[in-house]
Amino acid sequence: MEDLTPRQIVAKLDEYIVGQEEAKRAVAVALRNRYRRSKLPPELRDEVMPKNILMIGPTGVGKTEIARRLARLVNAPFVKVEATKFTEIGYVGRDVEGMVRDLVETAVRMVRQEEYATVEEKAQELAAERILELLAPYPEKSRNPLEAIFGGVRPADDLQRDERMQEIDSQRSLLRQRLLAGELENEHLEIEVEDKTLPFLEIFSGAGVEEMGFNFQDLMGNVFPARKKKRRVTVREARRILAQQEAAKLIDMEEVTAEAIRRAEEQGIIFIDEIDKVAGREGTAGPDVSRSGVQRDILPIIEGSTVTSKYGPVKTDHILFISAGAFHTVKPSDLIPELQGRFPIRVELRALTREDFLQILTEPSNAIVRQYTALLDTEGVKLVFEENSLVEIARIAYTINEQTENIGARRLHTVLEKLLEEVSFHASELQGQTITIDEAFVTAKLGPIVKREDLSRYIL
Repeated sequence: MEDLTPRQIVAKLDEYIVGQEEAKRAVAVALRNRYRRSKLPPELRDEVMPKNILMIGPTGVGKTEIARRLARLVNAPFVKVEATKFTEIGYVGRDVEGMVRDLVETAVRMVRQEEYATVEEKAQELAAERILELLAPYPEKSRNPLEAIFGGVRPADDLQRDERMQEIDSQRSLLRQRLLAGELENEHLEIEVEDKTLPFLEIFSGAGVEEMGFNFQDLMGNVFPARKKKRRVTVREARRILAQQEAAKLIDMEEVTAEAIRRAEEQGIIFIDEIDKVAGREGTAGPDVSRSGVQRDILPIIEGSTVTSKYGPVKTDHILFISAGAFHTVKPSDLIPELQGRFPIRVELRALTREDFLQILTEPSNAIVRQYTALLDTEGVKLVFEENSLVEIARIAYTINEQTENIGARRLHTVLEKLLEEVSFHASELQGQTITIDEAFVTAKLGPIVKREDLSRYIL
C-alpha cells in the first residue's frame, strides 16, 4: 500500500474496468485511508473508522468487479455476499454473521497458502524421503522378547540385518537419483492418508454447523482417534499429498490463525450485493416481512461488533464494507436511517454506452475478445476480429439491452457465445485454420435474431 497512491490505484483498476471514474476514485481513497490510518498513533488509530461505500447502478456495469479487483490489488481478504441470502434472526435462512466467518475463512486460506510457500521446498524434500521409504523400506527389527530377560544375543541375525541395510541404502541412493530425474513419476505405490470423514455427522447442514460458532467436525475429530486409509497412487500424486502433510507439520496453525484474524479485522473487505432487495418501509406485510429485520441485523456488524468464529472472536470495527444495488424500485433513502448513516460515501455508476461496449471488448487486460481468441488458440484455431465486426457486436449488445432487460456488459458474453457457437463446436476439426470475424459474419449469425424482437428476448 505504501507505493499505491489513489491515482495509481485508479490506473490499476482502469486495466480491467471501463469508465466509472467516480466509483474508482471513491474506492481508491477508501483504500488509501487504510494505509494512512496505519501510520497514526495507537490512541488515534482506533478512532478512525472506515468510510463504507454504497454503489448505486444497474447490473453489469462493474460494481462487483471494482470491489474484487481492489481486494486483489492489495491482497486483502475479500468476500462477496448477497443480501437476499440472509434473513432476520428467527426466520429460516442464513445468519448475517456468516459473512464475517466467511471473511475469516478466506483470510486463513490466504495466510496458510503464504506459509506453505515458505516451507514448500523443505516439505518437498521430506515428501521425497517418505517416498523413498515406501519404495525401499528398511526391514523391521524383530527380536525375541525372552532376550530382554535372559540377555541372549543373535549376532548372525544382526549381521544379516546390517548387510540388508547397506543394500537398501545403496538401492535408495539409486532411487533418489531416478526420483530427482523424474523417472519414477508414473510408478505406483501405496500411501496412508487420514480419513477425516465422519458419515454419521452428515445430518448437520453446513449453515447449522456454522451458526454454532465452532467446527463440530473438528470437535468430534478430537474425541475419536484419526482413522487412516490406504490409497494406491502414482509417485507424482504421492509427492503432492505427502508434501501437503509435511507442510502442515511445519506450519504453526496458531500463528496462521492469529495473523488471519488480524488481516480480516484490519484489511478485510466485505461486498454486500443486492442491498436494495432488503430495502423497504416498515409495516410491510407478506413474504418480505423480514427485510427491515435483515437491515437491523446487518447494522451492528457494520457499526462494529465482535463475531464468534471457530478461529476465535473477530472484531468488525475496521472491516471495509462496500454495498451495491440497482435501486430500480426503491431508493437508498428506503434503507433504515441507521444503515444509511453507515455508508457515508455514495457513488452512482452510469449505464454503459455503445462506446463503452466497444472498449470492453478489446481494451481491458482480461478483454472478452482476448479470452475467446486464447481459448480457440488451444485447439490450433486462429481467431481474427476485424474492427468493423467489433463495432457491430457492440451495437447489437447495446441495442438488445435497450430493447429488453439491461444486463450491462454481461450481454457481450451472451452475444459472443451465440456468435461463436458453430466455431467453438467444430474447433477441433478446424485445427490450423484462421477464422476471420467481419461485419458480414456478425450480421449473418445475429441479424435474424436481433430483427425478431420476441426471439431475441429468449436467445440473446
